[in-house]
Amino acid sequence: MKKLHHLIPLAAALLLAGCATALPPLPTPIEAPQYFKERSGHWAIAQPAEAQSRGTWWKVFNDPVLDDLAERAGANNTSIQEAAARLAQARSLVRGAQADRAPQIGVGADASRGAGANTANGSTPATLLQAGVNLSYEVDLFGRLARAQDAATLDAQSREALLQSTRLLVQAETAQTYLALRAADTERTLVQDTATAYGNTLRLTQRRFEAGDVAELDVIRIQTELAATEAEVIALSRQRAELENALAVLVGEPASAFALAATSGARVLPVIPAGVPGTVLARRPDVAAAQASLLAAQARVGVAQTAWFPSVSLTGAAGYASPDIGDLFKWSARAWGIGALMSLPLFDGGRREAGVQGAQAQLDAAAASYRGQVLNAFREVEDQLSALRLLQDQSLAQGRAVSAAQRASAISETRYRNGLVSQLELLDARRNELLNRRQAQRVEAAQQQATVRLIRAIGGGWDTA
Repeated sequence: MKKLHHLIPLAAALLLAGCATALPPLPTPIEAPQYFKERSGHWAIAQPAEAQSRGTWWKVFNDPVLDDLAERAGANNTSIQEAAARLAQARSLVRGAQADRAPQIGVGADASRGAGANTANGSTPATLLQAGVNLSYEVDLFGRLARAQDAATLDAQSREALLQSTRLLVQAETAQTYLALRAADTERTLVQDTATAYGNTLRLTQRRFEAGDVAELDVIRIQTELAATEAEVIALSRQRAELENALAVLVGEPASAFALAATSGARVLPVIPAGVPGTVLARRPDVAAAQASLLAAQARVGVAQTAWFPSVSLTGAAGYASPDIGDLFKWSARAWGIGALMSLPLFDGGRREAGVQGAQAQLDAAAASYRGQVLNAFREVEDQLSALRLLQDQSLAQGRAVSAAQRASAISETRYRNGLVSQLELLDARRNELLNRRQAQRVEAAQQQATVRLIRAIGGGWDTA
């Protein structure tokens, strides 16, 4: 009966543990559509696959310079380095939570001198030397330590996903900035060629003016067009310089020591195969991070709920105590002790209830954030799919406009040289041609930007999916 009597406190504690409040349920997930409306029947929604590699997706642009910049950004960008440090910090917290569940062992030594009724010699001062080992262990009957470890682990998973999200964001920004710089190169070459053509026309007009065939007004008009076009070249050079400096920051280098040689020309627009997002959309790291944060908040509600239950700790100590250092480690000087402590606050002014309510509020906020990330993911994919579809239609229409404008400009040039039309008609045709060619180049640049944004929206590349 005595043995059974000793088991009563343990049985009571286990009964309380069985009555512990279960974790709150997660909110109802968003019912995802079966297909994206922009590619109905082709681009299906997939199951989560955030652990898969994003791949070197920028290689689809087939540009060695972009390949090099993306690699340098992945290695040297300060935002990525900061996210990596935060991940390391989160992992250290996981190790700390694991340590809380393990026995705590320590050694100690103590030397004291005093006098009093409790000393061996009464009021005569005496010295007491102690050395020993201490052991403590918290019995996790109600799962507080386990849930705290789960929450820390989920936080680390969220940080890992955020690191991937930061890396994807930086690489996408690098690609977009680089493509914008190359678009500025191409547009600047286009405008510079037009300025050269205006210069040739100015020389011809000046000779005709000197010969008395045209009025001075014709010379002034062409000088105006030439100066305005040269100003456009300078403006594009300024824009390019800003993009080059932005690239320097993205790859983690000083802007003063970073430079890219100018180049121009048409670029091949990569085509994303239909059906690919069905296997990669769910790999979006920001969605994975929001999901992990939601689960961590749920676990912390459980941690807060355990504050209503008693805590049970086991302690033990063993060592030696002696008034003489020479006798300290003799067997006769040994001492030991074991103990158990159960504590339960009875009144705390509502602190525990406030803790549970605060944890529940954090869970609600995490649920709203997760839902928002999912909705935003679908929106971004739909935005870029529609952008690429409409930009393709716009590119075809703009191509027809460029062809017509070039033909009109060539005819006006011939008629002007033969004296059949005025200079105003020639200048108007050239302005119209330049306007349409620049617009066509901008549509091409917009297609490249939309392609990068779509790749980012679906969570990275598809070659390794």
